[in-house]
Amino acid sequence: MEQLRAVLAAADPEWRSLVLFGFYTGQRLGDLARLRWNNVDLTSGRLTLVTAKTGKRLSIPLAAPLRKHIEGLSQNANENANVNAPLHPRSCRIVESQAGRTGTLSRQFGELLMTAGLREKVSHTDIRGVTRSGPRTLHHLSFHSLRRTATTLLHEHGIPQAVAQAFVGHDSPAMHEIYVAVGGEALEKAAAALPDLLSR
Repeated sequence: MEQLRAVLAAADPEWRSLVLFGFYTGQRLGDLARLRWNNVDLTSGRLTLVTAKTGKRLSIPLAAPLRKHIEGLSQNANENANVNAPLHPRSCRIVESQAGRTGTLSRQFGELLMTAGLREKVSHTDIRGVTRSGPRTLHHLSFHSLRRTATTLLHEHGIPQAVAQAFVGHDSPAMHEIYVAVGGEALEKAAAALPDLLSR
């Protein structure tokens, strides 16, 4: 929780929103970057989307802190805004301009982790100032860590494994069968089990 709060404190408003969406929905960065206002239904308290990786349609209950965050975003948005407008305009432009790839956003998130003191700064040049080549460095913290953290916290709060996996939309065919069998009330309990990152 301390690491999550450090990231939120270092983030600009759009990254703060992406982190909250990542934590409270367990979804991938590319899917969250492409979210539009018509993906959010505050009346029913649900976020609906089709995942780019699997093409799976998800309907995720909004955890109370995420709903409060979205209500704040909608109050700041123009009342006559297009429902097809992206929730995260800058990130959406980046992903769409790069044919759905999220490398640029992942690098930006890595820089945010450095700013928050959670990742060491890495030079991409050697001592002569020449750009290094070779395989990219893998880090134990990434945007995907939000998905793992959400799942872990759901398990720690006693949410059954099938419900936790359905909540984040697990990819495997076996988990898809579990997703179909999980009821809406169980998913709402899963959303309610996640801690409030916005309160102190």
